[in-house]
Amino acid sequence: MRSETLSRDVTVVGGGLAGVNAAVAAARLGRTVALVTNRPVLGGNSSSEVRVWVVGATGHGKNHHAREGGIMGELFLENQYRNPHGNPYFWDTTVLDLVRQEPNIALFLNTDVREVSCSAGRIDSVSGWMMGSERLITFESPIFLDCTGDGLVGHLAGARHRIGREGRAEHGEPWAPEAPDDITLGSTLLFYTKDAGEPVRYVPPGFAKDITETSIPERRIIRAGDNGCAYWWIEFGGELDTVHDNDRIRDELWSVIYGIWDYIKNSGKFDAETMTLEWVGALPGKREYRRFLGDHVLTQHDVLDQTPFEDRIAFGGWSIDLHPPQGMYAKEDGARQRYADGIYHIPYRSIYSQNVPNLLMAGRNISASHVAFGSTRVMATCATIGQAAGTAAALCVADGVSPRELDVRALQTTLLREDGSIIGLPYEDPADLARAATAAASGTLSRLEVETSAETWPLEADAGLILPVDPALDSVELMLDAAAGAELIVDLYDPMLGQNYVPRDLIASLTVPVEPGKNQWVRVDLSFRPARAQNAFLLIHANPDLALHVADRPTPGVLCLTRVPLRPQDEAPQLLREWSDSGLLRRTFCHRTGPTDAFAPSKALDGFQRPHAGPHMWVSDRLPATLELSWPSPVTISRVDVLADDDVNEDLINLHHHRTPFEVMPTLVRDYRLEVRQGGGWRTVSEVRDNRRRRNVHDLEPVTTDALRIVVDAGNGTPYAHVVAVRVYSPV
Repeated sequence: MRSETLSRDVTVVGGGLAGVNAAVAAARLGRTVALVTNRPVLGGNSSSEVRVWVVGATGHGKNHHAREGGIMGELFLENQYRNPHGNPYFWDTTVLDLVRQEPNIALFLNTDVREVSCSAGRIDSVSGWMMGSERLITFESPIFLDCTGDGLVGHLAGARHRIGREGRAEHGEPWAPEAPDDITLGSTLLFYTKDAGEPVRYVPPGFAKDITETSIPERRIIRAGDNGCAYWWIEFGGELDTVHDNDRIRDELWSVIYGIWDYIKNSGKFDAETMTLEWVGALPGKREYRRFLGDHVLTQHDVLDQTPFEDRIAFGGWSIDLHPPQGMYAKEDGARQRYADGIYHIPYRSIYSQNVPNLLMAGRNISASHVAFGSTRVMATCATIGQAAGTAAALCVADGVSPRELDVRALQTTLLREDGSIIGLPYEDPADLARAATAAASGTLSRLEVETSAETWPLEADAGLILPVDPALDSVELMLDAAAGAELIVDLYDPMLGQNYVPRDLIASLTVPVEPGKNQWVRVDLSFRPARAQNAFLLIHANPDLALHVADRPTPGVLCLTRVPLRPQDEAPQLLREWSDSGLLRRTFCHRTGPTDAFAPSKALDGFQRPHAGPHMWVSDRLPATLELSWPSPVTISRVDVLADDDVNEDLINLHHHRTPFEVMPTLVRDYRLEVRQGGGWRTVSEVRDNRRRRNVHDLEPVTTDALRIVVDAGNGTPYAHVVAVRVYSPV
C-alpha cells in the first residue's frame, strides 16, 4: 500500500457530467484540478455502466428549444460526429478525451473518497482509496466541489442538507406532500437486447420475478424491441434508503429485468424467438439522495414562474418530473410531469454550501426542493451547473475568496466568455474590443421567404409559426392547399419572455377566406410593431379542409410547432404547454414575410450568444460571405473568438436514444479564414477547414489593425453563413 498527498487549486469529487464539466471549466481558466471518481469510467449515469440518456432543456422537442451550450454543448456536437449511432462505449471515450485534453487536470479513476478532514468549518482535504492500485491519496485544495450526486463529501464535512420531500407549507409548493417525509425517487437498471439471427432459448434464473403476479404488465409498456431508457420505469427504492439499501435495490431491479425478459421470451405474447439479452446493468442509476442547502433553495415556483434571478449562472428546461414512491409497482402512471412555459434560471446562491465556506456543489445535489429537483436532476442541466461551479471555483482561487464572497457579475462575464449556458444576459466584457467595432457584411438575409415545398401538412391540429420581429411584422403569406372553400384563422401572440416559444398574450385574431385550390399563397395582414426586437407566435387554427406546405429544411430564426394532446399525467391546464416540434424535424412551413433586420451584421456584436427574443446572429444572403469589423483607430489583436451557429433549437440527445439525420450541424460554418487589414490590403492570420465546432478560439501573434474580417467560404449544409458572435482581445 502507498500513501501520498496531492495539492491542487481545485478538487472535484465525482466523475459524472457535472464533475467533468466542472473540472474542465476550472482547468481551462488556468487552475490545477484533481478530478476524483470511484468509477472506472467517466460520465456517471450516462456512461456505459448505466446508459441513461442525457436529457436537458430541450425537453425532447417540447416548447423550450434551448439546447445546452458551453462544455456540455461541445460534448453534444462531438458525440454527434464521432458516435452517430449512440454507442455507449464511444460516448465513454468522447468524455474521457475531453478531460485528457486538459493538461491541468489530474484524473483519478477508481478512487473512492470516504474521509474528509476539516478545520474551522472548512474542508482541508479529502482522502480516497484507489481500488486495484492500493494507493491511499489525500487531496488538498482551497476549494472543493461535491459532484458525487449522493453528496458524501459535503455530508462528511457537515454541510447542511435534506433527504426526502419537504412539506407543502415550507415553500408553498402545490406538488409537495402535506407533511415532510424521507421518500425519494428510486433507482433504475436498464437492459439491451439484440436479434441473434437464430432461435435462442431463455431459461430464467431462479431469482427472476414472475411479473404476471405484479401490476407491471397492466400498468407499464412492454415491447420486445424496446431497449435502454424505453424501460426508464424499471424503478425501485423510493421508500428505502437509496444509498444504504443500494444492493437490496439492485437485486430487486435484477429480479424484475430477468422477469420481464422471461415474460417477453416465454409468455407467447411477443415475437421474440431469435432475440437475446445483450447487456444488463449492474450499477443502479440513482435519481435522488442528499440535496445541500445553499443561500437559496430553488422551488417549484422558481421553475414554473421562471424567476429572473440576477445571479443566474445556468438554466434548466426539463419538466418537473416526479415518480411514485412505489416505482415500477405503483398503480398510477410512472411519472407526473409539468413543464414551465420555457426555460428557467438557476441562481449562483444554489450551488455553494450554506455553512461550509469552501464547498461548491453541482449536479443533482444542489440547493433545491424535492419538487424543483424533479427538473434540475437531469444530466445536461447538471452539466451546465458543473461548468458554472468549476468556473466559480477557479475565480475563487484566483481572487483568494470564498464562494459566497465571489463577484457574481465577474462569474457571469467569465461564463459568457466561455460560452456558458446563461439566457437573457448579454456579454459585456470591457476587454472585448468587438464592443467598440462597427460591423458590415457582404450581404445579409433580409427577407424570410421559404417558397419551395417538399410536402403538405394537413391542418388536423393547430400549428404554430414563430417568427423574429425586427422591427415590425406587417404581413405573412402562407402556402396552402384547400380542398374546399374555407376560412384560415390565425391568432397573433406575444410570447412575453424572450426565452419562451409559446402563445402567451393575444394581440390579434384574423380570419381570411380561402378559395379551393392547391399551391396558393394566402396573405394575412398583421400590424405588430413591438418596442424592441422579439418573436411573434402565429397560431394557425386547425381546419380539415386546409393543408400547409412544408419545406425540407429549417430556416434561420424560425420555428414551426404543432399542438399535441396532453397525457393524463401532464398537468398543463393552459394551451401554453401543448406545443411540440414532433414530426416536423425542424422543417419550416412555406411562408413569406416583409423585410427584417433580425440577421443584421450588428447582431454578431450585440452580446447575446443564444436566441432570446430573436435569433441574435448574422446570417448572410449567400456563400461565400464576409463579416467585417472596423475600428475608428487601430487596435492590437492577439485573440479572436468565433461562435458559429450550432442551432440550439435542434434536439441532439441521441445518446442511447435516437439518431439525428446529420453528423455535423448544417448551420455551422465549415471553411473560413480571419483576415486583418494592413497597408491597404488584407492579410490572412488564421484559417479553419472542416469545422464541426460552435466555438473556435484563435490565438494570434499580436497584430495592429483597424479592421478584421471573417471570410466564410463554405458551410456544412445551409446556403448561408451563420455567425453568432465575434470577440476580439488585446494581449494581456
